Amino acid sequence: MRHHRPSTRSSGGSVSEEAIERAEYHADGGGPSGHTAAALRFAAIVPALNCVATIASVVEGARTHVDAVLVIDDGSGDDTGDAARAAGAAVMRHDQRQGKGAALDDGLAWAAQHGFTHVIAIDGDGQHLSDEIPVMLEAARSEPSAVILGERRRDEHDISPMKLFGNRFANRWVEIASGVAFEDTQSGFRVYPVAATRALGAYASHYGFETEVLIRAVRTGMPVRCVPVRVYYPPAQTRVSYYRPWIDTIRIIFIVLGLIFRLRR
Repeated sequence: MRHHRPSTRSSGGSVSEEAIERAEYHADGGGPSGHTAAALRFAAIVPALNCVATIASVVEGARTHVDAVLVIDDGSGDDTGDAARAAGAAVMRHDQRQGKGAALDDGLAWAAQHGFTHVIAIDGDGQHLSDEIPVMLEAARSEPSAVILGERRRDEHDISPMKLFGNRFANRWVEIASGVAFEDTQSGFRVYPVAATRALGAYASHYGFETEVLIRAVRTGMPVRCVPVRVYYPPAQTRVSYYRPWIDTIRIIFIVLGLIFRLRR
């Protein structure tokens, strides 16, 4: 079982002092955002693996809507971290790949440490459009206690049959475990209330983390609100995904089974 990691790291997992100071300044109500101490405080957390071609535009788009952006470079073999830092993000690096769930968990811990009440999770590959961020944030402002789940509109996109099957399969398992049917349980475009999400105790290191959070949220009575969003999918022949259909689906099944039979807490 994986527990919450400390948010301070040795070399390879550090965040620049300048970036931390900038985040704290905004979180305390300073800067052009105009937030007061009593207001909700939003940061973006961006898990990224080999996203050097897209990460700068992702960071720049997010910075127009939130007070700080943290990129969690999950062991990239390219210059993802440098490109993110140059675009204005704080960067935390995993020396070795630990998985998307580990990256999100570390991002939530960082946000808690720096006084943010909410984070919006955005993929580093450019799939999630910055124009949709205000829609997600407005939903969070309307219901601050809720997880906001961005349901991707897919009718205009070329999605592989295998990926569609995997998503529908995961949706069904989440429904079995939680009693609630969601259209897009695998969407990573979400707003999380930081303290409440961390209190759920999700432990999965990989893609199962997002599934586990939904199930635990529903079971504990934490609201989950779905918001339709537009996304960008590159042409199928050029699309790169680190989701491994068989192993990651099996991981999700075991997470769900553990929760169904109360083997994990």
